[in-house]
Amino acid sequence: MLLTRRIIQLLLGLAMYGISLAMFIRAGLGLDPWDVFHQGMALKTGWSIGVVVIVVSFLVLLLWIPLRQMPGFGTLANAVLVGLFADLGLWVIPAMGELWSQILMLTGAVVLNGIASACYIGARLGPGARDGLMTGLVRRTGWSVRLVRTGIEVLVLAAGWFLGGSVGVGTVVYALAIGPLVQLLLPRFMVPGAPASEVPAPSRGGLAAGTEEDVPVLHS
Repeated sequence: MLLTRRIIQLLLGLAMYGISLAMFIRAGLGLDPWDVFHQGMALKTGWSIGVVVIVVSFLVLLLWIPLRQMPGFGTLANAVLVGLFADLGLWVIPAMGELWSQILMLTGAVVLNGIASACYIGARLGPGARDGLMTGLVRRTGWSVRLVRTGIEVLVLAAGWFLGGSVGVGTVVYALAIGPLVQLLLPRFMVPGAPASEVPAPSRGGLAAGTEEDVPVLHS
């Protein structure tokens, strides 16, 4: 029964995560670092952003091999479902034309993303590909979470901006809001039964979130 709850919570969380990504795009006010990169890649390849999210997720998983990371069910589900639901959301949600509607859409996207992150992290069925890359590098190098996380996200943000991804006020809002929001919501969604070390800090968030203390408390 507990496993059933964890799976359902994971799947709902990943679905909401994908929809929140679509909401960020439709708001048109900027994306988080990884999704700036995804959008830039989509613009250059002609693929949908959902397909790009899936492809990048599996490419990042290849980097787990030298880090000796092992994916879980949640890792593989994350790699596929976030992209599928992002494309579904883009198909359903129209672009916002007025500033007030853009702000409302951005606000809803941040809140939904926070809930989604708490759901899938709290299910404890394996980190997302990007989360695992961060925690694997921390473990292998001994560097701080903040250093590794900031380095990765600055790199993908710069690459995404160079490729034409959307950087804006939404990028800053997400960076400042997602860490505290997930921190607030996670206890409500944390499923008992797994070691705290299995729960990573969400690395698809912003540059301001995620410290060494976040890892045991708090992942495309």
